[in-house]
Parts: sequence; C-alpha cells; structure tokens
Amino acid sequence: MSEVILMSDPRVAAVPVQECDEELVDVGSQSDLLVDHRKHDSAGAFTLLRRGVLDRLLEAQASLPDGFRFLFVEGYRPPALQLSYFQEYAAFLQAEHPQWSADQVRSAASRYVSPPEIAPHSAGSAVDVTLADADGRELNLGTRINASPEDSAGACFTQAGNIDEAARFHRSILCSALASAGLVNYPTEWWHWSYGDRYWALATQAPAAVYGQKDFES
Repeated sequence: MSEVILMSDPRVAAVPVQECDEELVDVGSQSDLLVDHRKHDSAGAFTLLRRGVLDRLLEAQASLPDGFRFLFVEGYRPPALQLSYFQEYAAFLQAEHPQWSADQVRSAASRYVSPPEIAPHSAGSAVDVTLADADGRELNLGTRINASPEDSAGACFTQAGNIDEAARFHRSILCSALASAGLVNYPTEWWHWSYGDRYWALATQAPAAVYGQKDFES
C-alpha cells in the first residue's frame, strides 16, 4: 500500500494557494445529480461546489456503467462548522487517549475531520459522494458515509480489506469514475473526493491549489 498522507501533514499546509475566485454553484439546481439531504443545513450550503468541481463530478457520472449514478451527500462546509466538527472529534479522541500529545490528537483527528485551516470542504472543492442504482437506492460500499475509523473498525479506509465483495466492487466503480475525471480521494474516507485544493495539489504535484477557504453568506 502506498503512503497515506493525512490532512494534518505539514506538506499539505505548505502548499501555496493561488485563488482563482471561481464561484460556488448549487448542485441541486445546476445539475441532474441525485442529492441526499442527510447533511441539509438551513442556508443550503451543503449543496454548493466550485464550478470546476461540479463539472468534473458530472463528467465522472457520465462515465459510470449503466445502472449506476452518484448520490451527492455534501459539498461546501462553512469554516465555522468545519471548526466545530474538528474540535468535537479531537475532544473525543483526547478523552479516549489521555496519554496522547496534542500533535497525536491532531494527526488522529485528521483521519476523519480535516483541520479547519486547510479543509477542502471549506474551499468548496470537496464532495462526499456514494453510489446509487438506477432507481436511486443507495448501494453497499462497506460502511455508511462519514463512518469514523472507530465506528467501522477501519473499513472507512478506501483500501480496507474488511469489506465484502459487493462493497469492494462498488468502491472500484466509484474510484475509477472519479479518478478519471481528475478528482483525488482522501484514503481514510472512501466517499471524500476533491479537486483544486491543497490536498489535491500535493497528490497531483500541482504547483499550487486553485481553491482556498471560501466564506459563504446565505
């Protein structure tokens, strides 16, 4: 298995950002993607993505085999919400492992929630997505979306071995389509894919990210 680079890795934060000021667009109104509402927020921020990310997501969906489609779960996440998610999970880990240093907690937390200052979701560059069948029924990909490493015994890792053959097959379809459209996966979360952010830039050896943290007002 290749090296798993976590979001907390200093190499991610060191990537420069050359913000292109591309707009956030609404997935629900500007695409035919099937949208799940489990992450619904009052402002509708969860259905937003940078235009370039949505274009690539639609390109990936067009390449799926017959009978499959994407189920979009979450895109943009306001920085304040990202901070609250990170702090909550870090506090849980610290309570579970009181012997851990602050750096250990930060590293472990970043397997599941990105540090807020570099979070792809807060740049509008990341999407949490799974597969559905032609009738819109969510398919088995081994764990629920947003399953933590603790909840799933590590099955949330994209290359996890402790999933059944159906889930492995569905993950291969998801990964092939999204990677072919230029998105990169965060390997501790099979559902998390991004384009244009710092993590993407590091993974693809791009000279800079094109999307930085984005504020949103409803």
